[in-house]
Amino acid sequence: MSKFWRDYPIIDREIEEITDIIKKNAKCNDKIIENSIIELASSGGKMLRPAFTLIASRFGDYNKERAQTLASVMEMFHMATLVHDDIIDEAEFRRGKETVQSKYGKNYAVYIGDYLFCICFRLLATTSSIERGIDVDTKVMSKICLGEINQLNSVFNRDLSIKEYFRIISGKTAELFSLSFYIGAAESACNKKTCRLFWNIGHNIGMAFQIIDDILDYTATDKQLGKNAGNDLKEGLYTLPLLLAIKNNPEKFESLLKDDEYTDEEIKEIVEAVKNNHGIKDAIKISEKYTKKAFKDINKLPENEYKQILLEVVEKLLIRTY
Repeated sequence: MSKFWRDYPIIDREIEEITDIIKKNAKCNDKIIENSIIELASSGGKMLRPAFTLIASRFGDYNKERAQTLASVMEMFHMATLVHDDIIDEAEFRRGKETVQSKYGKNYAVYIGDYLFCICFRLLATTSSIERGIDVDTKVMSKICLGEINQLNSVFNRDLSIKEYFRIISGKTAELFSLSFYIGAAESACNKKTCRLFWNIGHNIGMAFQIIDDILDYTATDKQLGKNAGNDLKEGLYTLPLLLAIKNNPEKFESLLKDDEYTDEEIKEIVEAVKNNHGIKDAIKISEKYTKKAFKDINKLPENEYKQILLEVVEKLLIRTY
């Protein structure tokens, strides 16, 4: 398990209980599917989305069983998207461990991701307000899928705009952060203002989180990432640091981005050019803007001990040294 929540024993303990819920619901006749889901649940991720659901639920009429079930759903949604992502990317490792598609093959990985979605909707049907819960969740999942499709369509697209990049990451990353907060607040009967605040908090955290992740692909080591640095470039994903560097010096990148496949040496050259043309520096400034928006809305929440926890966690998550 991740040590991310160790400073907050109540949340940390509930994260362990959520992991147990996921493992319990993974049980099925096919042991490859069952074992792979159990491995994913135990892989050491930060469990941000379920934790955010738990935190938001503490601002209303807290019901432990309902909150934990919904938090489990949020994590399984996330797990399913990661499994399908790794199929498309043909990724061999995630979080420093072999991916489902690498270990069991693409066919099994597709079914494992699909099975996770099935578990999610089964639990939602028995836990949340049907009209509100299913409707909101299906809309969010549609946006996440469209975000992934838009990203797939943007591969090696030298004309990708910064606006389109924001639309992609809003769908593929920020939507699930927003839902994680919102469903915790809504299902614990928080008022509309508080629910809307949590939705916005999730959006701004998600946007900053993804931008930081994209920056780290240019600045971190393989060991820090748990995957290969420069991997986005290899896959033809032109993220914010590169897009900003192109904007700052388009002529420099005309020759650098001439192919649909890059060698390790070419990737090093592109990374260096991104750094030299302020791509990293300008991307950090934008991530900081989203971070400040998140803090501003968190400070508007009603006072309780979980507000302080959220402030501390967001600072730890988004205030980085690159």
